[in-house]
Amino acid sequence: MSVALFPGQGAYRPGTLAGLWERGDDTVRDTYEEVDAVAKEKLGRNVSSTVFRPSPPSPATLLASAPDTLQLAVFTTSVATHRLLAERGAQASVHLGHSLGELAALTCAGAYDLADAAAVLCERISVLREYDTSGGAMLALGCGRERAERVVALIDHPDLVLAVDNSAGQAVVSGPADAIATAAGIAAQLGITSTQLRSPHPFHNPLLAEARRQLAARIAPLRTRPLTVPVYSPILGRFYRDGDDLAELLALHLVTPVDFRTSVTALHAAGAREFVEIGAGRVLTALVTEALPGVHAVAPLAGRDDEAGLAQAAEALRDPLGGDAVPAAAVQAAVPVAVPAAVPAVAPAQSAPVQMDRDELTAQVRALYAEAMEYPDEVFTDDVLLEADLGIDSVKQTELLSRLGDRFGLGVPPSGLRVADYDTFGKVVDFVAAGIAP
Repeated sequence: MSVALFPGQGAYRPGTLAGLWERGDDTVRDTYEEVDAVAKEKLGRNVSSTVFRPSPPSPATLLASAPDTLQLAVFTTSVATHRLLAERGAQASVHLGHSLGELAALTCAGAYDLADAAAVLCERISVLREYDTSGGAMLALGCGRERAERVVALIDHPDLVLAVDNSAGQAVVSGPADAIATAAGIAAQLGITSTQLRSPHPFHNPLLAEARRQLAARIAPLRTRPLTVPVYSPILGRFYRDGDDLAELLALHLVTPVDFRTSVTALHAAGAREFVEIGAGRVLTALVTEALPGVHAVAPLAGRDDEAGLAQAAEALRDPLGGDAVPAAAVQAAVPVAVPAAVPAVAPAQSAPVQMDRDELTAQVRALYAEAMEYPDEVFTDDVLLEADLGIDSVKQTELLSRLGDRFGLGVPPSGLRVADYDTFGKVVDFVAAGIAP
């Protein structure tokens, strides 16, 4: 099984694909020009005139002077790379995107056509520009999740959160600038290396809640299509489904943490042995080889010769035994649903009831209650008393049950339903589970 890795925010490398652009490669030019047209209309700027100038800007310069172009460049490079590999007969068994990379992963799997995907990204850029007033940032820590969480706990700032679990040796925190500076100071005292990321916003943080709401509304009208390749989400902890509301899920990315480490481990356990970075540099392949020594990981656009790198990647994405590609159903069946504890997944938008295991269902119900009540996720244990312990009275509980009905397609409430019968969170989950059972 082979995995195409689509990198996120930091995957910009000056000069990437420049040789192909200058030689007039149709695939590279068509890809960038299509994104340019949408970006020019919606943001008043394009990508190619910046990244393919004779002396392209460094990542730091681009972040400081044109962070919007930085995001567009990362996305467009991934799409162009995927198209170049497809021309060479290469197709991965599964796509795995990291943060912003999930949009490229979905686009290259057929969920959006390129113009609509570029419109999604432009709207994402616009709402963040309009609604993120936090001045926040992101900080990579040279430690695993547990130590990073202890740093966050020591600071005890309400808006400082663990945003990304990348590997046993790297986690990312997100929050206001002052809290990030404090985190860097504490990390230094503890002997933990830290690096502030090239990010214009504190992604994967509830600080972006209003941007999330606005983004979901703006991109909802855009047409989506069935996936042609399975796409696994480190944010949802599962594969995307054709019935999913992609507008809601892509907006959810802004406020929900990324569990890349667990996702890579799950795919490897299911048989993934080839990992190819579909973008500039080797950020994700470095994380994969750290977590899974011995796997074959290829970063085609990390060297000086893009053509040679693409040829090597195309070979890696072909079945090493020369057999047929792994069927999508077999890929998805091999990887268990594993929603990370802190990830509030969103149910698909569909009229028929959804089906899922109890852990996934609990995570979704917990997310809805936590958002509605503005309580931490952790308080919603199975045995917590909703009114006695959390102050959720019968009126509010009725409203929440109604929202659960809409979310999970439960239909008309049964006659004789008494809110008082569902006095604990666990009973609420059982109520929903009974309503969506096959």
